[in-house]
Amino acid sequence: MTDARYTALPQWPNAFPASGATATLKLLNEDFIVTELPLQLPSGEGEHLWLDIEKNGANTAFVAQQLAEAASVQERDVGYAGLKDRYAITRQWFSIYLPKGETPDLTQLQHPEFKVLSQSRHVKKLRPGDLQGNRFRIVLRDVTGDRDAIEANLKAVASQGVPNYFGAQRFGFEGGNVEQGRAMLAREIRVRNPKKKGIYLSAVRSFVFNEVLALRIQQGLWGKTLPGDVMDEAGRPTGPLWGRGRVTTTDQAQALELGVAERHATLCDGMEHAGLDQDRRALVARPADMSWEWLQANQLVLTFSLPAGNYATSVLNEILRTTEPDRHTENESAAVE
Repeated sequence: MTDARYTALPQWPNAFPASGATATLKLLNEDFIVTELPLQLPSGEGEHLWLDIEKNGANTAFVAQQLAEAASVQERDVGYAGLKDRYAITRQWFSIYLPKGETPDLTQLQHPEFKVLSQSRHVKKLRPGDLQGNRFRIVLRDVTGDRDAIEANLKAVASQGVPNYFGAQRFGFEGGNVEQGRAMLAREIRVRNPKKKGIYLSAVRSFVFNEVLALRIQQGLWGKTLPGDVMDEAGRPTGPLWGRGRVTTTDQAQALELGVAERHATLCDGMEHAGLDQDRRALVARPADMSWEWLQANQLVLTFSLPAGNYATSVLNEILRTTEPDRHTENESAAVE
């Protein structure tokens, strides 16, 4: 069986009934505040200089470039735990490999889009995924719709969690990275840039996971455990991150996953040959310490924390539909992998 072209992302189903409400997201950068929750804090000694940075209107890669230039090092010597949104105010840690010489005082660095809050040395470089998660404060403006329906979904999300979909930003503008990934895996195009290749592989892998999760929801299996499921450390059922080796599920869960893999044979076969190994991801994301308040009749403020790799958009999508100002640029993930 061969795949069709992936010209647009499907409308993956929600877990809870649609509230019918709408709101504006990220009208202002301060409407989306993200604070990284680090795995550890710098010890004060070591070959790496760790920087606690607040950025406003800049993407993570741009800040890393500016730090490399300021410290007179290569970009590869700058590390961070993950990407944060550009159109937001975000706080995250960066590291710079500086084993020799005097330590520059980068807290004096002046830039309109970011500031270094503090710096300290540590023994290791920050790498992708080196964080517990992120804390969000989100202001939703111009909220329209039934407040009772919104409140019902807020309570459902707080108590049951949400489908742990990969967010739309994972797939590029209008989902284009999935089709590029398919063409690459089908050897219709050659991608020489390692970074682009990684982006396309990640998009394809995330797409297949979302398809498995969507099918479970469509079949009325949201929040339920199937015979043969593989559970994570928290006791939640998981879905496949496709790669080499057999899926570790059995019985009904395995049949469902293999059915999705057959529908997307080009993607799954290609990922196996690309050298990715099978992995698992929780099907449910549980926001922690979730609270909300209405500042005005049409303004809703949400606060919650999510583990690394979970998307704030997955939480918002279960509450109401949001639209952002049209900026014609590629957004980055609000959560890190």
